[in-house]
Amino acid sequence: MSVLISLSKVTKTYKLGDDVEVSALRGVDLNINEGEFVAIIGPSGSGKSTLMHMIGILDQPTTGTVELEGKNISKLTEEKLAELRNKHIGFVFQAFNLLPRTSALENVELPLIYSGDSALVRKQKGEESLRVVGLGERMDHTPSQLSGGQQQRVAIARALITKPSLILADEPTGNLDSKAGDEIISLLKDLNKQGNTIVLVTHEREIAEQAKRIVEIKDGQIISDKKIK
Repeated sequence: MSVLISLSKVTKTYKLGDDVEVSALRGVDLNINEGEFVAIIGPSGSGKSTLMHMIGILDQPTTGTVELEGKNISKLTEEKLAELRNKHIGFVFQAFNLLPRTSALENVELPLIYSGDSALVRKQKGEESLRVVGLGERMDHTPSQLSGGQQQRVAIARALITKPSLILADEPTGNLDSKAGDEIISLLKDLNKQGNTIVLVTHEREIAEQAKRIVEIKDGQIISDKKIK
């Protein structure tokens, strides 16, 4: 099993004003392998959001290195990082982040707009992605015509469309009732069984325990990293 994302001695310090610094991450070492389903858990202010930003190459470390598929991305330009994110990482957010007056299919196609794919190819890939998440009959519906759980499925379909190396889900059940939340976690588990690498960020222990590995962070440091049997 090869390493997909590797963080080595990563720190992240934010400046608040001229003389106040906050250490969000303090020397984090973490490897995520291809095909894993990893949950990152921690209380508010623990550093889990900053850790998610590092894994999703949304931010650069203050010190230390971040590698994606063996390549050090710690010194790349923002333009190059954006290109890598679009190609390698599919994001799923708590708030769905769908365009409100746009169909499910058009929302899903968005990551391919700059890929060079023709409109026909984008449509075919979008339809395939929506069928994977069980929304083959809802392609023309706008977000307001879909339930919260269905909107999150659209967001997952959008994350899948580029066939990314990693799906990064940030509190994906946070805006859902328990039944819809359970269905989204079940979908993520199915996607993992199909070979997708998934990192799930949550503050809920019950949800984290649905993954195959739990990484717990507190005060900017990993305090526990264990596999779930």
